[in-house]
Amino acid sequence: MRVALLFILLACPAFADSPNILAAEAARSSDGRWTISVTISHPDTGWDHFADGWEVLDPQGARLGLRPLAHPHVNEQPFTRSLSGVAIPAGTSHVEIRARCSMDGWSGSRFRLDLDNAGG
Repeated sequence: MRVALLFILLACPAFADSPNILAAEAARSSDGRWTISVTISHPDTGWDHFADGWEVLDPQGARLGLRPLAHPHVNEQPFTRSLSGVAIPAGTSHVEIRARCSMDGWSGSRFRLDLDNAGG
């Protein structure tokens, strides 16, 4: 039994830590679009493994914006990046943010950002 369990565990792929969204802020501009700022932590190791983007989703999961991250942030953890010009439909009370890793793909977790009290 223990040997079988060991083989099962060894056969499972080893996943590195997913990018962790620590914080997010939203501000509405005068044209009604939004700027979303996201702070991410991820154990980037270099070009072979780094947090390479995040997306803004509506409550139903439709993408409203994508922020690619063009390079590793090995010595800059955590780090904050923004995305401007995000069109969020009127009446939307919150958005969800999901981060992506170059090695493991999209994180299974989402960060909820409430817009009710957002500035702008």
